[in-house]
Amino acid sequence: MVSTAVPRVAARRGVVRRVRWEFWLLLPATLYIFLLIGFPLVLSIYYSLSHISVGRRDYSFAGLANFRAILADEIFRQALRNTVLITIVVLIAVLVLSTILATALAERFPGKPIIRYLLLLPWASPVVMSTIAWKWIFDSQYSVINWIARKLHLIGPYEFPQWLGIPSLAIISIIIVQVWRILPFATVITLAGTSAVPRELIEAALVDGAGFFTRLFRITLPLVRPILGVAILFTALFTFTDMAVVWILTRGGPYNTSHVLSSWAFQVGIVAGDLAQGAAIALFMLPVLAIVAVWVLRLSHREVTE
Repeated sequence: MVSTAVPRVAARRGVVRRVRWEFWLLLPATLYIFLLIGFPLVLSIYYSLSHISVGRRDYSFAGLANFRAILADEIFRQALRNTVLITIVVLIAVLVLSTILATALAERFPGKPIIRYLLLLPWASPVVMSTIAWKWIFDSQYSVINWIARKLHLIGPYEFPQWLGIPSLAIISIIIVQVWRILPFATVITLAGTSAVPRELIEAALVDGAGFFTRLFRITLPLVRPILGVAILFTALFTFTDMAVVWILTRGGPYNTSHVLSSWAFQVGIVAGDLAQGAAIALFMLPVLAIVAVWVLRLSHREVTE
């Protein structure tokens, strides 16, 4: 009895020590998530159900009045349409371009390390600095794009397209910058998947006379589909929640026509000082992002299990 009891007690103590060790390892990450994500989320929900503003500390219960007010606001509806449109267009463009770049970078060619380095520069550079550079590129007077268009005789010598002053061109400018900024990250993720494709399958397809597109759509893409799901998820999250690009390029202009949900929440909650409605606008993004994340993760999990 004694001989069997001693190992059990020792094993139990080992389990307790291991659990305590794992608890202390998980504690910093748990505190980080709670302080930087959980607490602001709870505070936003509390603010959205009150009448609080910068100049008035009115914490009285407002119910769903703030949500009804923002749904009746035409600028909010325009910001919602812009957010969905920009996210979808950026997602399609990034998915197509990252697949092409990853497939090309998986091959051997001279100067490949330099190309990889240059590809990562947009992602590594600070978003504020790079967006300010793009703002100069889109400037109506000093625009490099307009200068090139004049040299190619695409526009007249006295034409100055207002890239950031016309609503449609402002949305196009935002899409261009978002694609330029997120493409390197999506390419790296996709490249990790394409590099894991067995070389024997590609060589067998080459022996059978399969062309580039046949190999891409019949071999590479089906095998890297779960990885593409991760790239889709992060691209959607980065684009849907980004405020910096829109705020630096256009500040929602002209006439509040290029706002997205995040920039409009900042405008209402911080600039205008209506913390309650600003929190309500920001919270409106939460269910949409949750639905997209669950759908993409379930799709990727199903592809892996199959």
